[in-house]
Amino acid sequence: MHDLAPSLLRALRWSERTLDAVIAPVVCMAMAALIGIITLQVVSRVAFTAVGWTEEVARFLLVWITFLAATLAFQRGRHIAVTFMVDALPGLPRRLARIAALLVTLGFLLALIAIGWEYMQVQSFQKSASLRLSMTWVYAVMPLAAALMAWYALVDIVTLMLGDDGERPDPTASMEREP
Repeated sequence: MHDLAPSLLRALRWSERTLDAVIAPVVCMAMAALIGIITLQVVSRVAFTAVGWTEEVARFLLVWITFLAATLAFQRGRHIAVTFMVDALPGLPRRLARIAALLVTLGFLLALIAIGWEYMQVQSFQKSASLRLSMTWVYAVMPLAAALMAWYALVDIVTLMLGDDGERPDPTASMEREP
């Protein structure tokens, strides 16, 4: 089992990096699209006749951006957390407290997957006003994002259980410049 741990951790970290490499550009492209659509909305209202679909698309993009960016924040440990009590604990109790917190988080995320899926199904008959898009596509991001965060939580739990401290390097640290 001990020989399997390093390769398992490498595979899990690879899966996180791969998901991050897909989600981050999608969020960036969605942000660029949102800026373009809102600009079109403002310009068309001021200079021409308002383009009706822009408000709806902007709203849907914002919902998707919010949930997908939340997965990136979760993977990078950027959500608000009060950790001073856990950080004060020595090695094993700290690891056990982190695992317990991740298990609670995982429980919440699994509930969010189920509730999001149910909500998506309930809203499947509804169409958006301007685009006539099935609202299933709008609400699909809730169980999708929850499933991604649940995967990240599972990866963190396995990492901690295999004895790694679970600390992620700060991805922005390499971007800082020396004075």
